[in-house]
Amino acid sequence: MTIASNVKQCLSTIKGIESQLASFALNSLDSEAQVIFNQAMLTVGEVKKDLQYRVLELERNEPQYKGS
Repeated sequence: MTIASNVKQCLSTIKGIESQLASFALNSLDSEAQVIFNQAMLTVGEVKKDLQYRVLELERNEPQYKGS
């Protein structure tokens, strides 16, 4: 597996984690837990943005990774 594939797989996993945290925040009955899940979701969202940027950089600098 190439570096680009690994980064893309990681990005996909992060998107799933972000979605799960959002779901936990919405479905939790405990307001403190809602806040914690929401904060975790926002933190993971920042990591997701960084990974998305890295994928774009890989595709721009390494044309063989584009679209894979």
